[in-house]
Amino acid sequence: MNPYLVLFGMSMLPVSELRGAIIYAAANGLPFLPSYLVAVAGNFLPVCFLILFSKRLLGWLSTLPRVGGFFRRYLQRANEKALSIGRYELLGVCLFVAVPLPMTGAWTGSVVAAILQLRLKPAAAAILCGICISGIVMGVLSYGITGLLSLI
Repeated sequence: MNPYLVLFGMSMLPVSELRGAIIYAAANGLPFLPSYLVAVAGNFLPVCFLILFSKRLLGWLSTLPRVGGFFRRYLQRANEKALSIGRYELLGVCLFVAVPLPMTGAWTGSVVAAILQLRLKPAAAAILCGICISGIVMGVLSYGITGLLSLI
């Protein structure tokens, strides 16, 4: 199987995302730049759908009889927090996605953007920026600085 297809698929998954895909690329001797571009594209592909779907899912969950109250309170708190974050919410989402730790990738960032009720285009741009930063960080960690420079 084509390793770039595997890389693309891995970067789309919520568990591995771009972080796992870059490690896969380094372990298989793939050059960084094309691997980085494929991983960024694969990781970003579901973002807009996730932001839109998350909003609808949270709205639907808030209408259910037994758990609706929980999700209504959750959305209300998220709205209050979004107001308190103010103009830094997009930067916060970007940095949240950029940190290469478990549960901080584009999937979770998309849910956070939906909960904060950020507009789609700015939220997607912030998440893309975070994905790009995370890819560079993972490239340095996976390839090493000198190895990264030699593979570009």
